[in-house]
Amino acid sequence: MKRQCRKAERMWRKTKLEIHYSIYKDSLHAFNVELATARQKFFSNLINSNLNNTRTLFATVERLTNPPSQIPSEMLSDSKCNDFASFFSEKIINIRKVISTSSSYAEVRQIRPQFQKEVTLSVFEAIDSKTLKEIVQHLKSSTCNLDTLPTSFFKSVFNCLEADLLEVVNTSLLSGTFPNSLKTAVVKPLLKKSNLDNTILSNYRPISNLPFIGKIIEKVVFNQLNNYLNSNGYLDNFQSGFRPHHSTETALVKIINDIRLNSDSGKISVLVLLDLSAAFDTVDHNILLERLENWVRLSGMALNWFRSYLEGRGYYVSIGEHQSKWTSMTCGVPQGSILAPLLFSLYMLPLSQIMRKNQIAYHSYADDTQIYLSLSPNDYSPIDSLCQCIDEINSWMCQNFLQLNKEKTKVIAFGSKEEVLKVNAYLDARGQTTKNQVRNLGVILESDLSFSSHVKAVTKSAYYHLKNIARIRCFVSSQDLEKLVHAFITSRVDYCNGLLTGLPKKTIRQLQLIQNAAARILTRTRKSEHITPVLRSLHWLPVIFRIDFKVLLLIYKSLNGLGPKYIADMLTEYKPNRPLRSLGSSQLEIPRVHTKQGESAFSYYAARSWNQLPEEIKCAKTLATFKSRLKTHLFSCAFTE
Repeated sequence: MKRQCRKAERMWRKTKLEIHYSIYKDSLHAFNVELATARQKFFSNLINSNLNNTRTLFATVERLTNPPSQIPSEMLSDSKCNDFASFFSEKIINIRKVISTSSSYAEVRQIRPQFQKEVTLSVFEAIDSKTLKEIVQHLKSSTCNLDTLPTSFFKSVFNCLEADLLEVVNTSLLSGTFPNSLKTAVVKPLLKKSNLDNTILSNYRPISNLPFIGKIIEKVVFNQLNNYLNSNGYLDNFQSGFRPHHSTETALVKIINDIRLNSDSGKISVLVLLDLSAAFDTVDHNILLERLENWVRLSGMALNWFRSYLEGRGYYVSIGEHQSKWTSMTCGVPQGSILAPLLFSLYMLPLSQIMRKNQIAYHSYADDTQIYLSLSPNDYSPIDSLCQCIDEINSWMCQNFLQLNKEKTKVIAFGSKEEVLKVNAYLDARGQTTKNQVRNLGVILESDLSFSSHVKAVTKSAYYHLKNIARIRCFVSSQDLEKLVHAFITSRVDYCNGLLTGLPKKTIRQLQLIQNAAARILTRTRKSEHITPVLRSLHWLPVIFRIDFKVLLLIYKSLNGLGPKYIADMLTEYKPNRPLRSLGSSQLEIPRVHTKQGESAFSYYAARSWNQLPEEIKCAKTLATFKSRLKTHLFSCAFTE
């Protein structure tokens, strides 16, 4: 069409006739229409195929709106790849060397497992074709340089490969071995921040990718191991990392609820966020195998499988068409693997006993561990127990080849401004440097729990992405534009919004303005037009109702075995002294509170909100039915005529 358009243009310029000009205009219009249609189709396919992969979506939008950052030409060589491989390897060696030669930590008593059940896992079960197909379909289509076939193509021809793949997987499970050909990772250096010097090796982090078939085998093992651990209670109740029905939000809801209730009772809370240096990379294989054998009772072929999985691993660094020599990995759990987070959680199992011994509350999300306690305004002695606990944690970590990064470990106190200043001075005198605000699992916390800094950061990030989305609005259809808005904007506004209960209207309004701006971009509505009809037409719940939706959803999940036990423990069924027909059968007991902080606590806000729901919503038989009825109810409350 472009060739025909140019031909018509040349004819018109040659003859200057009106008829040829008309033909040229029609050809140009048809070409532009086809070009726009092709562009929309291309981006639509790209968006839909990566709808659950925000990293790819983000990279796509960045590529369209900003010039790509080029790797310096001097980095494009095999020798530079070898330099990266040596740098990444030596970094881990040096960390372990510092730990092993350190004599500044005290010996920690031998921590032994406390078994509740005498159950063991000695062999993994072979799977059938149906299970294999489900696993392959649900795995992300991330292709590694070592894959013979691109993952998307692999999935499309899966029926032809199914029998052979099933044999490979089951042979691995039953023989207790992991194929050597799948133990190599491809590592690509990624600049930590765009404004850093791209010629300095330490400014890069390694991004690891593994063969797709290896991930399939890992997923099978992960499912069986995870079911075994959950069924027998071997996992720590306060470890929320990469577990079904657990998330960063549920972890933070538990912690913030405890802190708010402490404030309501006139106490101060101290929270310590422990930071580890390259935690996954320094894990000792022998210690990990000991954890699997003695702490979660793996034996026989199952234990042999993990021994085979860990030994003989390696990687090479790849930049463009260049790559380094193969480098062996003698420690660490494989980054980018499916099993790594779970294995690290099992590696850390003994740590909880140190916190319990010192009567310190704790919570973990993978390698992010936080400990906290409450103290009365006139008694700071529990801080001494906290400092002792930190010393014991540091000693235990050294003995287990983990390095506590004291410079990045953060301490923050919560309470009234006057009391926080006193506690900070007390902590500083004991070598614990305090902060007025910290970032915890992606949420900024302040001493007064106002969440103003967090809302400000969300607002800044959301407007940045809104600006980029507005710039590519002409390239995509309205349906795909809405998908981008939900991926980049709604996900940010909704992230951990279960913590925002009880905040002032002026704080929530900042988030509402983001949603309003997104709706205007999507519908091309002018600023002068009222936004309520627009939100109603999009069927979007306003921000304050989205917060209630999240809270009520957490309650329903927890009451029906679809949430963490620690959330369910915050909720108590109301049992009146005598039967009351006016009350439904699913009322919750509302705890007694005295302050605004108490009213903002999840245990109070959630119970009060739940009790106000119509009985037909609370008694929904399925999660899908509950969500549908709840949204309809909240929508009617938000847009009452």
